[in-house]
Amino acid sequence: MAKTFFIFLLFFLPNFLLAQDVKNTSYTTTTGEKVLRLETTIPVDKKEAWKLLALADGWKKWAAPVVSIDLKVGGIILTNYDTTKTVNDSSTIRLPIINYIEGEMLTLKVELNNSFSLKAQQEDQNLQEIIQIIPVRKNKTKIVSTMIGWGIGEHWDKTYNFFLKGNEWTYEQIAKLYKK
Repeated sequence: MAKTFFIFLLFFLPNFLLAQDVKNTSYTTTTGEKVLRLETTIPVDKKEAWKLLALADGWKKWAAPVVSIDLKVGGIILTNYDTTKTVNDSSTIRLPIINYIEGEMLTLKVELNNSFSLKAQQEDQNLQEIIQIIPVRKNKTKIVSTMIGWGIGEHWDKTYNFFLKGNEWTYEQIAKLYKK
């Protein structure tokens, strides 16, 4: 019986843990700032994980069907979930690229559109997403999304909750690429 349980742990537990998809590791800093942090681990090497996050073809696999990426500091990622639209449409999500370290990290400025309160849009100066690519072992990579720069108030709480749900769904899409 113990041997059977050990075999279960050895072969099936890693797949079970991977099936948990997205882990919420959010917290509040010692200075009181909110940090929205989500993690997912996928069964690919670091180079393949980078392609999912830095190339338009990669984003199209998991994020949105309409994508344009100008990968450079000061560049931009444009996405639209509507296949009948283009990246020039007013409903396009705009994510300016603040910086990146190729194969390791990508920092995006989150621009709040008309889906968010006017007050949050006007106050926003610092909202950004830092995406890290961390090799766990051969052909296994952790993707960590950290959003920082939240404002204070009910309108910001609603914005935070929107991104909590939306980003959980988004990163679950990456994990689903590798489910059997």
